[in-house]
Amino acid sequence: MKTLTDQLSQYAAYHRDVRNLSTHLVGIPMIVIAVTTLLGRPAFAVDGFTLSPAVVVAIATAIYYLLLDLRLGATMAILLAIAVGLGQWFAAMSTPLWLAAGIALFAVGWAFQFVGHHYEGRKPAFVDDVVGLLIGPLFVTTEVAFMLGLRAPLQAAIEARCGPMHGPADRATT
Repeated sequence: MKTLTDQLSQYAAYHRDVRNLSTHLVGIPMIVIAVTTLLGRPAFAVDGFTLSPAVVVAIATAIYYLLLDLRLGATMAILLAIAVGLGQWFAAMSTPLWLAAGIALFAVGWAFQFVGHHYEGRKPAFVDDVVGLLIGPLFVTTEVAFMLGLRAPLQAAIEARCGPMHGPADRATT
């Protein structure tokens, strides 16, 4: 299994433009909520706990994140639990509203992604490695941690492999 630094560096190589990161900060959470919404049915009550495909996928994904890094994995588990809760809320609506919410969140989230990759001038990471679909949410969370001044050694390791984030003016001069 690749390390956290390996996974994030591979993903980050496709995401160095700050405008692309900005669109991902909006689009990826929308897509995660869309997936938990659309996988929110069918749902079964098991000892007072709602079990759905969304719960199973979120638990498996959280385990993967925990194996990569305990602190980030725990953060992701909390964020996934929130997404599953939102997904269950949408899934409890009438079928037309549930589907409309899930599909709309998915479509708009991906629209944000593709606008960002237009700025980047590069295809999405998952095109070359489907694991990028799992790393995207972790990447966004990690980038927020970097913005908060957290995980500086990890940020330095990623930037050593991929270079720093850049804006449109930086790109025009290179």
